[in-house]
Amino acid sequence: MSQATDPQTPTITSRQRCPLAKGLESVAPLVRTTEETPNPIPTTIRGTIPSWINGSFLRNGPGKFEFGNDRYNHWFDGMAMMHRFHICDGQVSYSSRFLRSDSYVSNSEKNRIVISEFGTLAMPDPCKNIFSRFFSRFSIPKTTDNASVNFVKYKGDYYVSTETNFMRRIDPQSLETKEKVDWSQYIAVNSATAHPHYDRNGASYNMGNSYGRSGFFYNIIRVPPQEETRGTRGSADLTGAEVICSIPAAEPRYPSYYHSFVMSENYIVFIEQPIKLDVMKFMLYRLLGKGFSQVMTWAPEYGTIFHLVNRHTGKRSEVKYRSAPMFALHQINAFEDNGFLVMDMCCGDDGAIIADFSLENLRRASGEEMDEFYNSLCRNLPRRYVLPLTVDKQTPPDQNLVTLHFYKATAKQTKPGEVYMTHEELHDDELLQYGGLEFPQINYDKYNGRPYRYFYSCGFGHVFSDSLLKMDVRTKELKVWRFPGLYPSEPVFVASPKATEEDDGVVLSVIITPRKEKSTFLLILDAKTFTELGRAEVPVDVPYGTHGVFNEMG
Repeated sequence: MSQATDPQTPTITSRQRCPLAKGLESVAPLVRTTEETPNPIPTTIRGTIPSWINGSFLRNGPGKFEFGNDRYNHWFDGMAMMHRFHICDGQVSYSSRFLRSDSYVSNSEKNRIVISEFGTLAMPDPCKNIFSRFFSRFSIPKTTDNASVNFVKYKGDYYVSTETNFMRRIDPQSLETKEKVDWSQYIAVNSATAHPHYDRNGASYNMGNSYGRSGFFYNIIRVPPQEETRGTRGSADLTGAEVICSIPAAEPRYPSYYHSFVMSENYIVFIEQPIKLDVMKFMLYRLLGKGFSQVMTWAPEYGTIFHLVNRHTGKRSEVKYRSAPMFALHQINAFEDNGFLVMDMCCGDDGAIIADFSLENLRRASGEEMDEFYNSLCRNLPRRYVLPLTVDKQTPPDQNLVTLHFYKATAKQTKPGEVYMTHEELHDDELLQYGGLEFPQINYDKYNGRPYRYFYSCGFGHVFSDSLLKMDVRTKELKVWRFPGLYPSEPVFVASPKATEEDDGVVLSVIITPRKEKSTFLLILDAKTFTELGRAEVPVDVPYGTHGVFNEMG
């Protein structure tokens, strides 16, 4: 077993540092089934929507949590519901549709859960005889195509994605479900993340797993721009996709779970974190009667490994960068600075939190019951790691290699070819009163992979986010939008047409209002001052979502 020992004194965890919450209200209305609104409806405008915003704000997330008498166990399991806020000339319309995935269609036809999801195992058909039900447990479970995590883009087309090998192409205007796409038909991977990166030439990068007799591998994928291939417009096209680097798992039987990765202008960093999947249990999980989430464990004894890859050549660095055990779902940004790679991420100290988001937990009653659950959760906080890019035989041991004085993170070569890193806290104590943060977003088009100053995120003073935050990574100054009973979604930055500064633009977020039905609204904040410009109130119920994008084409 490979372990990483922390040479420094034990740190206080984010759970211990954040103040305890009292009197939290129930958030059950945020995770209930809602009806779709396929035909666009008008919204009521309060304040002013800047006339220069023209396009569609597309959102994704779970929206249906039961079929017949069957109920899903985990929030991630809900059927994908897509949302569109179309903004034009200061007006906003709203529409939504359930993704017509094979999972959704099959479950609807049978009026029960027939496809297993992240935390819910589909049980054998009760109408079959006892022998058929017994032998059905030995069949290979069908992989879900319930793409409820994000809207992603390849070669100019929009898809919705989850973390399996399946995506669905989507019409971004009508939200109509198009063809199903299987990554494994293009390249040798068994899954792909819902958080690709895009370079300035139009290429897309992602990561996916592969496994077989030779072991378990984490693969970096490149999908070329449309003009580099001869794909047919109007249909799904991943032709030309290739694996540019395969990284063998440090522990083949216990590979790591990951949700995203880091990309700078010249490098990709994959973080092998100690949220481990037991491969043997995974292969047997149907026999054991367990969902996928139940064969994942937090194993801090493995530490964390950072794998550095040149994204132009696909060459992997021979240096192993290690750190103390940490958990990260989302990265903020990464950039190169005078021989160093700077990585900013939302990190926690306990990866077991993923399994905690069961619907049973999220639907706890207000007060003591909800307080106890929330206060047990790990809080994610922004951290900065700095990787020295030049490490060789002449690199001195046990000496801080981070020589740029304005970075407080450290990196020391503990033995040949191995560097141990400690992070810098990218915040001050003010953030702790907002419970940590997640869902970070930046001015992606202009600053992804480059030095930047601002990021926007959700503050988690509750189980779901209850504030919007703007962080200045230079000064650690915080701007906050927060009102009791309002629950914001991931903030998305949209630059103004004549922007001259990084934060010239607006921040869009969908605000859910569990205290009042049919009062969800799209919030528009001035990104510079973080003050409200306007809102578009929607006369239907909307569930809490995950990720989204702004589509300027409308």
